[in-house]
Amino acid sequence: MSTAERSGTSRTWCPSGSPAAPEAVVLGVRSGQDGEVVYLADPVPARDVLPVVPKDVEPTRVLRFASHCVSDCLHRRGNDCTLVERVAVTPADENRNVPRCHLRAHCKWWAQVGVDGCRRCPALATTVVEGDDLGALVADPRTTREQLDAWMARAETDAPRAAAAPMALGTA
Repeated sequence: MSTAERSGTSRTWCPSGSPAAPEAVVLGVRSGQDGEVVYLADPVPARDVLPVVPKDVEPTRVLRFASHCVSDCLHRRGNDCTLVERVAVTPADENRNVPRCHLRAHCKWWAQVGVDGCRRCPALATTVVEGDDLGALVADPRTTREQLDAWMARAETDAPRAAAAPMALGTA
């Protein structure tokens, strides 16, 4: 059953959604040393999962949530998501298999940038981690393409810094 079918709607969904949204579902779990997202086969309502997350753990640090794409999102410009535009500028492994994702058929990122968003999605974190400069830039709605390009040009000369993962992203 797809996320849209489970929620009874065919609205567009954000793969970096707020866990507090009434319709929010867990998209995946951050796993392993690299902290990449492992996607769930089926959506699980956030309201069923949040009560079991330890009080001292920020849920977005260990889980990725999806919720409806909303018009008052900080990352919204007209009908476009500026967050995925910034995400799509960042480096990606072109040989990476696109992960299976129950959200894809209704995903705003898929609709807007296609496979480029999917290739980057597993490496992204919702919570900005201290020292993740690229993640902080991507998550900030004020960041311009020129700022991202300048950061990546500097990172090419400083390979360990560019290899930092996961990269943070913002929520609605």
